Amino acid sequence: MSDTPKFEVIDRRKIKAEEEQESQQHSAPPAEAPAATGGGPRLVVNESKPAPAAPPEAAPPAEGEIPAPPTAEESLEQKEAYDASAQRLEDLVRAQNPAVGAQPPVNFENLVQQFYISAMVQMGAGAQEGQRPRVDILGARTTIDLLGVLAEKTRGNLTAAEDKTLQTVLFEVRMAFLELTSMITLQGMQPPQPPPPGKR
Repeated sequence: MSDTPKFEVIDRRKIKAEEEQESQQHSAPPAEAPAATGGGPRLVVNESKPAPAAPPEAAPPAEGEIPAPPTAEESLEQKEAYDASAQRLEDLVRAQNPAVGAQPPVNFENLVQQFYISAMVQMGAGAQEGQRPRVDILGARTTIDLLGVLAEKTRGNLTAAEDKTLQTVLFEVRMAFLELTSMITLQGMQPPQPPPPGKR
């Protein structure tokens, strides 16, 4: 059995449409029963106008198949909701700490910096003094590979400054990876060294 986690893409638009359809069905007023003329149960016929038929839904995607992308209208609606929510959050933060100014917009350099920090932390950087660094070498390799994919897919579309930042970061994390893997390889070939004596 593989240790790789499996994930499933869920199309939230269909779930929302189903919930709205159910709420419309439950909110429809019940039809009044005609006056009983005799004993026993009576069949109640709903004579109100039938609810408009829901548009035919596409068959759910087969396992492993990616659902259709959202429409332009859905994307715009979702972006507006996201922006409004982010603005409310920023207003709350500023209300708690008025000295905090507006956050600068996120740009390409922030993305590259995020990958850089992730890779370095995965390679043990940032460990507190006296603590043994926790190394996730396979996670670091994945993060570095993602930076490589980013460089490949954005080639020719970056400004000179963005390209320089990306290439510099990619060079630095690859060098750190090479140094770390060579240390791991050397330690694997030699008997383990005793820890250094503690300070008294």
